[in-house]
Amino acid sequence: MTHRGSRVLHVGALARVEGEGALHLTVDAGTVTAAQLKIYEPPRFFEAFLRGRRYTEPPDITSRVCGICPVAYQMSACRAIEDVCGVTVDGQLAALRRLLYCGEWIESQTLHIYLLHAPDFLGYDSAIHLSRDHRADVERGLRIKQAGNAIVELLGGRAIHPVNVRVGGFHRTPTRSELRPLAERLRRARDDAEETVRWVAGFDFPDAECDADLFALAEPDGYAIDGGTPTVLRHGNGQQPRAFPLRDFTAHVVEEQVPYSTALQARLDGRRHLTGSLARYAISGHLLPPAVQEAARAAGLDGACRNPFRSIVVRAVEVLYAIEEALGLISVYEPPPHPAVDVTPRAGTGHGATEAPRGTLYHRYVLDADGIVTDARLVPPTSQNQGAIEEDLRRVVQDRIAHGDTTDAELTRLCERAIRNHDPCISCSAHFLDLTIERA
Repeated sequence: MTHRGSRVLHVGALARVEGEGALHLTVDAGTVTAAQLKIYEPPRFFEAFLRGRRYTEPPDITSRVCGICPVAYQMSACRAIEDVCGVTVDGQLAALRRLLYCGEWIESQTLHIYLLHAPDFLGYDSAIHLSRDHRADVERGLRIKQAGNAIVELLGGRAIHPVNVRVGGFHRTPTRSELRPLAERLRRARDDAEETVRWVAGFDFPDAECDADLFALAEPDGYAIDGGTPTVLRHGNGQQPRAFPLRDFTAHVVEEQVPYSTALQARLDGRRHLTGSLARYAISGHLLPPAVQEAARAAGLDGACRNPFRSIVVRAVEVLYAIEEALGLISVYEPPPHPAVDVTPRAGTGHGATEAPRGTLYHRYVLDADGIVTDARLVPPTSQNQGAIEEDLRRVVQDRIAHGDTTDAELTRLCERAIRNHDPCISCSAHFLDLTIERA
């Protein structure tokens, strides 16, 4: 419906963004003066009902925050609780955790590439429609995703909301013979992943640049997945990454309530920032294995990438890396003597962070002397990315207006596409986006 002062677009059953939201744009004399991504789902109160729970419970409870990335929540929770208790999980137990995390990266990133994002580039409304003309491509994506699911199912006990993870390690660890079929499956998936990088590199990418600071965990000797040091790459030429201690996370990443959304929004040292694949690749891409770096260069990724539309290429590179990493972990695996190390509770505050597919996920817990959680803080990637997403939306709409007005349907598709560039996990159910354009 179009009016003189405003234009309102309604899109029902938006199935390729995880959650319910609305976008309100204000246009004054041809200029987009405001872009508000409204999240109106009710709060879920995870932090509140973690209080009063035993120190062993956060990994199982927080895994229910997201059905797509439960391992990220489990691993961040475990790291924070173990930090309080002065326990380090290393050796083969740490390797198994990283292998489990690789499984989640493989299945989650592949789901986004093939089922949520690729239809935008190829002109289809859904992966179902895409599969009618590109059946072999979709089947390739499903094979890769199934390989990731198989890792999560074996190590986690089931593919959705794993139950085998515990503070200190696992309830049960696999034998070498149990991992052998995974390796065979991953070798086949590696070929599919290499083809995926080539496939998405051939898409048509609009020109765009994200001017937010980039933020990710980093490790000195490899591409960060299941831990690392918070690291910032400021926007601007010649800037070098800088790091700060994980214990200072909330001093730098500050969340605040905005009046139009039930979701908190975060800023990094008062500035917009972006976490996720683009940030990880910009900060640590030089630490990828040579074969993965070569695949990235062949796909047109030479150094940091700030074009959100090309994030699909970076995700494909990360899938290839996760498969290579998983194969390497399996090849040297030896069953540990015990499935977990002992973790004795003590009073204190602990911090944990890992790299969920969508970006840095931070947990903080305060325990009393009996191991009861007295305070909990969870900072997910999407709350950190909201400001950058809004700015990207403002910019792409402004560019479209500058080149002439467009139809309601075209502008809505553009906004949805820009949101999907960042793969926001608004919640576990996706329903619709209402777009309102207010013209002064």
